[in-house]
Amino acid sequence: MKIITTAEAARRLGVTQNRIRALIDAKRLKATKVGPVWLIDPKDLDAVRVRKVGRPRKTRKSASRR
Repeated sequence: MKIITTAEAARRLGVTQNRIRALIDAKRLKATKVGPVWLIDPKDLDAVRVRKVGRPRKTRKSASRR
């Protein structure tokens, strides 16, 4: 099993290391902490790779106009 660090995961996803750590904290990305270093299985990157950019759209409530 090949394991990568947060720096390599960030490079592969095109995000910052802080974003990778935020994904780990939010439990959206599986990782194992060994000492001060987070280790990630590259297969687990697929879970967060497919994502839409930006904020989710707000749902519009249909307002009654007279």
